[in-house]
Amino acid sequence: MKKSIFDFNGPHPEPSDLTAFSRNALARDSEHRDETSLEKALAVEGTHILAFCDARLVLKHDGAVLDPLFAPYELAELEPDFDNAVLLGFQPSGEPRIAVPIQCPADDLAGQYKPADARALFRDRLVGEDLLGEAAQALSLLRWNADNRFCGRCGSAMETRIGGYKRICSGCANEIFPRTDPVAIMLAIDEKRDRCLLGRNHRFPDGMYSSLAGFVEPGETIENAVRRETREESGIEIGRVRYHASQPWPMPHQLMIGCFAEAISFDIQADEAELADCRWFSRAETAELIERGPVNGLSLPIEGTIARRLIVDWLEWNR
Repeated sequence: MKKSIFDFNGPHPEPSDLTAFSRNALARDSEHRDETSLEKALAVEGTHILAFCDARLVLKHDGAVLDPLFAPYELAELEPDFDNAVLLGFQPSGEPRIAVPIQCPADDLAGQYKPADARALFRDRLVGEDLLGEAAQALSLLRWNADNRFCGRCGSAMETRIGGYKRICSGCANEIFPRTDPVAIMLAIDEKRDRCLLGRNHRFPDGMYSSLAGFVEPGETIENAVRRETREESGIEIGRVRYHASQPWPMPHQLMIGCFAEAISFDIQADEAELADCRWFSRAETAELIERGPVNGLSLPIEGTIARRLIVDWLEWNR
């Protein structure tokens, strides 16, 4: 039988789906957005809103159930800023979903409201997978709009357009569109000795090791970013690079591009400015950390992160 270019022999058909923030069933309807889209969506009966206090999703709670979905009338006491709202898209049922920043300070929120940042949302499983994806989309877009209030060319005020997916300068008519910052995150593998390379960032919790990562620079391929970042941070040279999975990371608007990288040198020379430590982990040691959690003061990234997905899928590849 002829082999398809789309045949995939990894442990999962689409590992990106197994990362946090990746599932989002909204139809973004980008080709039909215009200056009336947001207003029309707000007028639809059954529209639901995600409210954000700074970079935190506001959840309604009654002591047992957490609910991030607001009807427009429920936002009144939260001082919604509809001038900077973003139309996220539409549920399969046609129900619009909108992100709205609120002006009520977090300290003034009533007791029935719980604000949670992106890490808490997935770490503590405060919302379902689809809502987590919608929250990621909203956080990235609200941050992009807030960061681009003035034109980078002439300094005039920028105005929001097409439901928050474009900004245009009131002075020189310069147009800008939402950005995504690509980050290469890679698990370097020593195939002969059956081990992987993990490092400790200075900001990590004590004992936690993870895949190396770094921003893709202008004019650089993903593969060369993997090679450069691994060499700069650890001194390890990389041969072949294989893309594996990606993850939206709304802190503030990154796309994590997960790769496996073939180590062709093995003596670590860690950049101490970047890493607190860097070392090889055997398959057995890595599997124990995945299966048992922290062991001897060592730990790995939590479930939902693409770093953990790379590690787990390396372990499961040949099972």
